[in-house]
Amino acid sequence: MKIPDHLVKRSRALRRKQTAAEYRLWSLLRGKKLGGYKIRRQHVLLNYIVDFFCFSEKLIIELDGPIHNTQKVREYDKRRQDLLIANGYRILRFKNADVFQNEAEVLSTILQALDENPS
Repeated sequence: MKIPDHLVKRSRALRRKQTAAEYRLWSLLRGKKLGGYKIRRQHVLLNYIVDFFCFSEKLIIELDGPIHNTQKVREYDKRRQDLLIANGYRILRFKNADVFQNEAEVLSTILQALDENPS
């Protein structure tokens, strides 16, 4: 299935304009640094762009900044999450602050989820 051009352009733009938390987490995940798992960033799935994605384990990692505290965005996130889960994806969500304040715990949680066999 071909990814729509607007989503390709948007995901590329998001890669260029990472938040500080995304930049930090990406520096810890890229190049198979965490358990040898290949992680992608700003990846298109089901017409959505997810922050980080491990294809082999169908694991999505989302970082939530202050914008995710609004009712409208929470409702959007819920609909999006429900659709992704219904299609067999697993999702971990962290607040941006967690990446800086609890880095070891975030990485441990991600690695544990990657090592789980969901089947």
